[in-house]
Amino acid sequence: MKRTTVTNDLGKTRKPKLMGHYIVTDPAICHGQPTFRGTRIMVWQVLDMVASGLAWETIVEEWRGSVSQEAITEAVQLASRAFLEHAQEYTLEPMAA
Repeated sequence: MKRTTVTNDLGKTRKPKLMGHYIVTDPAICHGQPTFRGTRIMVWQVLDMVASGLAWETIVEEWRGSVSQEAITEAVQLASRAFLEHAQEYTLEPMAA
């Protein structure tokens, strides 16, 4: 991965970060949104495809092999962990007893 740094308006330098083996954040790519390493494919795009019920093989084909099944697995695992850590934030209202 090409190492880039971006300095924000407050003078702070932000560097690319690995979130896993396949997922990175780089302030110079897609405004720092998580992407699959070596691409500009944003993780949310693939997670939306998974959520819509597409087979993972189809997703790999749609992205012409730029996203592997292993990369999709990592994205789903990270999304699951994030959901578990922040589930309270998505609660609409308490359930009646």
